Amino acid sequence: MSFRLIGGPEGGRVRLSPYRPEWAERFAAERERIAAALGPSAERIEHIGSTSVPGLDAKPIVDILVAVADPADQGVGSALEGAGYVLRVDEERHRMFRTPERDVHVHLWVTGSEDVTRHLEFRDRLRASDTDRRAYSDLKHRLAEREWADINDYADAKGALIAEILSR
Repeated sequence: MSFRLIGGPEGGRVRLSPYRPEWAERFAAERERIAAALGPSAERIEHIGSTSVPGLDAKPIVDILVAVADPADQGVGSALEGAGYVLRVDEERHRMFRTPERDVHVHLWVTGSEDVTRHLEFRDRLRASDTDRRAYSDLKHRLAEREWADINDYADAKGALIAEILSR
């Protein structure tokens, strides 16, 4: 699988914030912006990640899942860039755009793919289970104590617990 990280690695410490209701409001505003830019190409637009889970501490970055027929479609990418988003990650089945302020990440995945299902199931599980939400929060806080050469490594370090939670 090809992977391209535009701009190179970005390291540092992860800063977690207590849950903020305005994250849901920001998602709603960004959802409208994305829907206007992509029209029917955006088959599904969902709030994912820790900012989508009330009561969960999170990096103050709103993650948005957009299901499309083909994440590599240049028309979709151009439309998002025209709406002010900047390409950050270019993978075979996934592209991630973000705001210049880096406070919103727009993830494009293939409609109906396992990627879409996994992210939505994980979000829903954390929303429904105090035990899983607490375990995930504890891990995030432990990992946030480290200095990361690339913040993507922080995300990867959560993989085993995410898989465990999804297996339930």
